Amino acid sequence: MIQYKKIEDICSVIAGQSPPSSSYNQEKNGVPFFQGKADFNEKHPSIRYWCNEPKKISQPNDILISVRAPVGAININNIKSCIGRGLAAIRCGEDINLDFLFHYLRFQQKKIEDLGTGSTFKAITIKTLKSIKIPLPPLKTQKQIASILNDAQALIQKTKQVLSAYDQLAQSIFLDMFGDPVTNPKEWEMKTLKSITKKIGSGATPRGGKDSYKKEGMPLIRSLNIHDNYFKKDNLAFIDAEQAKKLDNVSLEKNDVLFNITGASVARCAIVPSNCVPGRVNQHVSILRPKDEKLNSTFLLHLIISPNSKSKLLGVGKNNAATRESITKIQLEEFEIIVPPLTLQSQFAEKIELIEQQKELAKKELKESEDLFQALLQKAFKGELIT
Repeated sequence: MIQYKKIEDICSVIAGQSPPSSSYNQEKNGVPFFQGKADFNEKHPSIRYWCNEPKKISQPNDILISVRAPVGAININNIKSCIGRGLAAIRCGEDINLDFLFHYLRFQQKKIEDLGTGSTFKAITIKTLKSIKIPLPPLKTQKQIASILNDAQALIQKTKQVLSAYDQLAQSIFLDMFGDPVTNPKEWEMKTLKSITKKIGSGATPRGGKDSYKKEGMPLIRSLNIHDNYFKKDNLAFIDAEQAKKLDNVSLEKNDVLFNITGASVARCAIVPSNCVPGRVNQHVSILRPKDEKLNSTFLLHLIISPNSKSKLLGVGKNNAATRESITKIQLEEFEIIVPPLTLQSQFAEKIELIEQQKELAKKELKESEDLFQALLQKAFKGELIT
């Protein structure tokens, strides 16, 4: 039988505390300062701010856990740092293996999230965090389990790196064929999006909001579905025929380019998948429909997601100006882009199609690796992985 112990019995828990706001800086003055999930990556946090008046310190190899909106996200700290009140640090004792605990807490993330309280922003108290029970097989077994899970996770990361390399290859091909789309070193003709598209427009959310969505029917694409050169089908909404009729003016067609125009995901861009045609978009997503004789959708997509074009659209200046949180229809219509010959755009699209075919194979491998990892997690914490 697996023995369980509370976190407080096998670890030290350090509650974060926000330092004076006047001590925050981006000039590397003081120690790195982590505030919450926004600082997290796959495993280790990224430094965005520093603090010269730290109140609470986390050490390397502490597990950082988000305790406020959202609850439960975790990373492993890899540098001495200050932690704000949105985080707590869990420091392993001698009876618990760091990677074993990391995998278990991530495995239980949804259950930990459900422990959060609060009507507006959920939070978990340090008392509740300390009381979470952890399975505690012998330390040797913990290390064996952690090693197997680490190897499985490394396989996932390797496949993700392959996918990232394909995206970098696509961007490299774009720059080689067309040059930087903002500085335009090849002196291509420049035109406004309005002059080379048949449609630029966004939709609306049906009356009743998300409560009016159906389990099946006409797809309603929202900003959460749109990522750069990637359409995320998770949480795709559906509406009925009556709702769809009210949005006939934003009916999707094959090869439409979808562009997020508001919020934190502003300027993310993807081509509509064929299985979402005909569909609709809500008010946070704009349809860019190229004129076939002027513009290739794949070319337009990769132009928009190229780093300099993205920065120009977001209004990010040389002096670290704030990112624009919305882009209006007029701003999109007046946005100027390079327009190389359509034959060259089509040649580029053909090269990208070959890359996308390879990416699909890698995505399949990624799904298989992720399924394997989840199966291993289930066995690991039921005591079935190491017997």
